[in-house]
Amino acid sequence: MKKISSVLLISALAFNQSCTTMKTTDNTQEVPVPDASLSSNPLMRKSSLQYEAPEFDKIKNEHFKPAFDFGLKQHDAEILQIANNPQAPTFENTIVALEKSGEVLKRAMIVFSNLTSANTNPTLQALDEEYAPVFAAHSDKMYLNENLYKRIKAISENGLDSESKRLLQYYKQNFEIAGANLSSADKEKLKQINQELASLSTQYSNKLLEARKQGGVFFNDAKELDGLSPDEIAAAASDAKNAGKPGQYLLALQNTTQQPLLQSLKNRATREKLFKASWMRAEKGDANDTRETIGKLANLRLKKAQVLGKTSFAAWKLQDQMAKTPEAATKLMNQIATPAVETARHEAKDIQDLIDQQKGGFKVEPWDWNFYSEQVRKAKFDLDESQIKPYFEITTVLEKGVFFAAEKFYGLTFKKRTDLPVYHPDVVTYEVFDHDGKSLAIYYLDFYTRDSKNGGAWMSNFVEQSYLLGTKPVIVNCYNYQKPAPGKPSLISYDDVSTIFHEFGHSIHGMFASQKYPSLSGTNVPRDFVEFPSQINEHWALDPVVLKNYALHYETKQPIPQSLVDKIKKAATFNQGYMTTELVSAAELDMDWHTVTDEKQLIPVLDFEKQSLAKHGFTLATVPPRYHTPYFAHIWGGGYSAGYYAYLWSETLDNDAWEWISKNGGLTRENGDRFRKYILSVGNSVDLNQAFRDFTGHDPDIKPLLRNRGFIK
Repeated sequence: MKKISSVLLISALAFNQSCTTMKTTDNTQEVPVPDASLSSNPLMRKSSLQYEAPEFDKIKNEHFKPAFDFGLKQHDAEILQIANNPQAPTFENTIVALEKSGEVLKRAMIVFSNLTSANTNPTLQALDEEYAPVFAAHSDKMYLNENLYKRIKAISENGLDSESKRLLQYYKQNFEIAGANLSSADKEKLKQINQELASLSTQYSNKLLEARKQGGVFFNDAKELDGLSPDEIAAAASDAKNAGKPGQYLLALQNTTQQPLLQSLKNRATREKLFKASWMRAEKGDANDTRETIGKLANLRLKKAQVLGKTSFAAWKLQDQMAKTPEAATKLMNQIATPAVETARHEAKDIQDLIDQQKGGFKVEPWDWNFYSEQVRKAKFDLDESQIKPYFEITTVLEKGVFFAAEKFYGLTFKKRTDLPVYHPDVVTYEVFDHDGKSLAIYYLDFYTRDSKNGGAWMSNFVEQSYLLGTKPVIVNCYNYQKPAPGKPSLISYDDVSTIFHEFGHSIHGMFASQKYPSLSGTNVPRDFVEFPSQINEHWALDPVVLKNYALHYETKQPIPQSLVDKIKKAATFNQGYMTTELVSAAELDMDWHTVTDEKQLIPVLDFEKQSLAKHGFTLATVPPRYHTPYFAHIWGGGYSAGYYAYLWSETLDNDAWEWISKNGGLTRENGDRFRKYILSVGNSVDLNQAFRDFTGHDPDIKPLLRNRGFIK
């Protein structure tokens, strides 16, 4: 997942703060200069660290509010100067000036956004709720500025280079999508809606974080955890002790419906308890129940779309995406859903047959699926997850797998850094070097789950690449793996291995950015394209050369036997019906929430979800959506509203491009350089449909995706 943060192109509100300013006309003001009281605030200046990496050893909670207040006022003055410039509008005095504006605010917001996601606390959460509507109003103040919009429209593309033309088109489109063409009355309506949406989204995220924290399940007896390894049980005991319940065992929740430990737990009552704790986490009728907030969000999003002249929120949201319309996105999802559900039904029968053979005496339920599907896989392919895990130690996977593949394909090398400050002791840092030995980026990794961290896995920038600003990428990948007990190895599943390769795909997309303008740089691309580089990077996990290099037994250091490799590959399409169904059902659910055209259609949250799943044929109760609506963080708090289909759209691109790579030599530097040239280094500076055609020589084809998932031969 590429974390989306609203940190660029936001305008100002007036505050009482520690800065000086002078009015010069009714419509402009001088850009304020920080006074002495702000001189010690590290967010007020560029970091002195390499590539302006954040000075985490100096940044404190109390630095954010004054930096926000000053940054808002500074950016407001800059926007007014640009909008009311008496000189004729030019690309330099309008568009480039906008790209350079808001330096302090952007710096403070980027650090803040990452901390509230990865290492938050009550002070930061309160600030998040306080400033969310402020930032929304700030953004509107710029995008709905009539003078500014007129200047942008007046600029000619004649004489501009291709990237500058693209940037001008980008600004025009963004202003129009944001409502620049609205009447004054509708602009006022939109401003109010946007502020309310920002507040509700932040409230949702804070509720869900607490719901996940409180939703963990405690057990009194280690026997209830039968099936877990001694290290996993020790970690559960350590977690319970840290939570104030020594002598018990805590199984924390991850932000997905299914929990990884369900695969191993032998006690059916324990599995049911853990699954239901996951499913019900945010619908308990307590302070962390998200359903009322979701209802308000869905209703306000519909109202926003209507003010902007669109029939639904999705119709408004998809204008600048590759799909363009909800109908196009839904058509793709339906092409995948039908074979996925049919395959899942066959998989369910195999599981039920096994339960019956074992005289289980019960019908398979969602909490049984992963436990018994693992047994089916073992029976069909003689492959047991417990055989595989010892070969996947997390640091070895990273350095000898992910980094090794990047060296072979792109010529990159990595050097661990211990001299750069980090925001949490678990975070590790590397410097990345290009094929010519020149330093390219700084890269942070944050592997382990904690109560102060959002669920899931993501990539984000602390600093974005830009030739205009003279900046290089500073990137972070965050995960939520269970931290092992002290002195024990961190062993992960093959699915977790794929996730590390996936998130690094986002990171390398950011590292290879080569744009002049920050708004077009790196991963600042449409949502249904941004997952393409990450998903294609997953394929390297099973490349024979790469796999042999990193799949080393954590004790013996011996490479994974070829017999196990063969089994993994034979089982590659196993359970794909289930995994695809849980993904596409969540995507269809998201689209249904955001294609509502009348608020009467917004029935209670759980009823809406039930109707949506039934409408699309997702009636197999044993395969719930990957995200139940109350904890669907991607769409209610994470920027993927009407956009969760993007994973499937991008996967279509990914499998088609991977088929091209495989047919043209696979892991070669020539292919790596080609992929970097046409896909990874172009950012949003070119037409991305054309970029795909330039790389593969044809339009995207869905058949490679269906083949890869085993739905067609």
